[in-house]
Amino acid sequence: MKRTKITLLALASVLLLSCTVQQNVASQPTPQEQIPQNSGNSIDRFADIEVLKYQVPGWNDLSLKEKEYVYYLSQAGYAGRDIIWDQHYKHNLKIRRALEHIYQNYSGNKDTEDWRNFEIYLKRVWFSNGIHHHYSNEKIKPAFSKAYFDQLIQVTNTKLDAKVADILFNNVDSKKVNLDLSKGLLQGSAVNFYGEGITPEEAEEFYAKMKSPDPQRPLSTGLNSKLVKENGKLTEKVWKSGGMYGAAIDQVISWLEKAKTVTENQKQANALALLIQYYKTGDLKVWDDYNTAWVEATEGNIDYINGFIEVYNDPLGHRGSYESVVQIKDFDMSRKMEVLSNEAQWFEDHTPLMAQHKKKNVVGVSYKTVVVASEAGDSSPSTPIGVNLPNADWIRAEHGSKSISLGNIIDAYNAAGGTSRLKEFVNDDEELRLAEKYGELSSKLHTALHEVVGHASGQINPGVGTPKETLKSYASTMEEGRADLVGLYFLYDPKLQELGLVDDWKAVGKAAYDNYIRNGLMMQLVRLDPGADIEEAHMRNRQWVSAWVFEKGKKDNVIEKLVRNGKTYFNITDYEKLHDLFGQLLRETQRIKSEGDYNAAKNLVENYGVKVDQAIHKEVLARNAQYKEAPYRGFVNPYITPVKNTSGQVTDYVLKYPQTFSEQMLRYAKEYSFLPDHN
Repeated sequence: MKRTKITLLALASVLLLSCTVQQNVASQPTPQEQIPQNSGNSIDRFADIEVLKYQVPGWNDLSLKEKEYVYYLSQAGYAGRDIIWDQHYKHNLKIRRALEHIYQNYSGNKDTEDWRNFEIYLKRVWFSNGIHHHYSNEKIKPAFSKAYFDQLIQVTNTKLDAKVADILFNNVDSKKVNLDLSKGLLQGSAVNFYGEGITPEEAEEFYAKMKSPDPQRPLSTGLNSKLVKENGKLTEKVWKSGGMYGAAIDQVISWLEKAKTVTENQKQANALALLIQYYKTGDLKVWDDYNTAWVEATEGNIDYINGFIEVYNDPLGHRGSYESVVQIKDFDMSRKMEVLSNEAQWFEDHTPLMAQHKKKNVVGVSYKTVVVASEAGDSSPSTPIGVNLPNADWIRAEHGSKSISLGNIIDAYNAAGGTSRLKEFVNDDEELRLAEKYGELSSKLHTALHEVVGHASGQINPGVGTPKETLKSYASTMEEGRADLVGLYFLYDPKLQELGLVDDWKAVGKAAYDNYIRNGLMMQLVRLDPGADIEEAHMRNRQWVSAWVFEKGKKDNVIEKLVRNGKTYFNITDYEKLHDLFGQLLRETQRIKSEGDYNAAKNLVENYGVKVDQAIHKEVLARNAQYKEAPYRGFVNPYITPVKNTSGQVTDYVLKYPQTFSEQMLRYAKEYSFLPDHN
């Protein structure tokens, strides 16, 4: 999925994934329509994570039928949540269930450091949908001993194979997704997408032999299956009804079928019918048909994302992680941002791309700001703030795409943000002034330009394969960097003021450029352990974009590196020249994608996006240590609860909120556990 995730650091200290610690499970929440605005939206805080609540403005303006539609779609999303756990790691479900059993049945002394560390570990596992960190991909290390864990298992009569229990403490399967070629893309990755003993070369050869019926409309091969060896031959275990994950998928189908009875219009119903057929058959042609129908179903107040979509968790870029987002249209913001969609062709015509790489006709780019009503799978608890779908380039070219901004999620981040860390890393008072005045606006515009214009821009040369085939493990970071560059290029353009989106395009552009360079070269490093390389696709793209323009601009001192009192700062001296450098890099990045130039992609990413300046990293960690804001944030969902009259008829659906993160995760485990421990 083409998506944007953000951090407090990335958005001038206001937009990141992070709360106050409440370690005990609370009783059921009292009914409430909305959280009082002055109550704060922070629900829990542990380790490097804060968990927030988000508002659902406009809920009570929906009709009963619309609420029912949202309810069914949300239930469908939750029904598949166990899939992402198993996709992330083959032992995740049995580990999670063992940890939850201990948590709910331990009656010993809970006023100890060991127990508190156990609670924190469980919450970290919940937040990451597995035992590997949701962002760094490193295995989460318990702060309690193996002996203490063995004691907890024994006194609670918990069942967990000893070899699996050992994995929590040893170095086996230490990385969920490994992109270091020297360690082996598959051998070094714990993600549960490939069977034992399969090499990247075997996998790529397997899919190279799969010819799509229509070469101009290639199928998303490998999107919905696990590749395994049986009797020495490669074969796919397809995720479908009756196949792998069938028990959960059947529940998803059941709720989708209910949703189909209360859609707002026939186009929505037609799309849902195809999604149901896809889940029943696993047919990738049906998946393409569904995406085509879905992208053309633009009328109505309710929309959703559901399926195996995001390929970042597959080091080879084939397999989609399960996720669901259900959303309600934000009419006011959508009207304001629709102007970008209407001008998509102007932006394409004015990009610095080579003429042969420009689209002559940008089709159907729709942009909406939406209000999230529920999230599940790969979108929860850690969530994107911007989404552009579908992924298939040919569908986007022929039928268009949907770009959405998750407005209430952004608002929740803003409500929890602060500026103390920002003040530490800005170079001077003017940079701080621009960030405080225009940081939020510039960030929202960058998200919009990234999604609406960036992912819709450019075209692949005839006869060149898809990026996952040509650019392989570099495809995701190259695509995200390319979309970022489109946004950066147009953020410093008077067109934004002409369209009425800003009142001072230069000031907004400067704030955006300051933030991007500051984050790409310094502030995002707080997410890394000392000595670590960058492996996450978005972090890589922010660094390779920033490091490239920094190096290429040295001759003219476009970005100067300053050291004062032992502290490093980056100061942009010439925004016009930086704008030109962003354009040059965009042109080259699109060329790489259009021509399928693997070696150029590898050189760009490996030379600029992977290795970290260890001295700056050490400095950034030390400067950041004084701030208590968590570097990662995520969300609990409201419970959408039917209200019935004395006759048993549903008369309304109200929103209730969990009192603690633990409460929600235990409730989900009880109500939506449809898969066995081993799949």
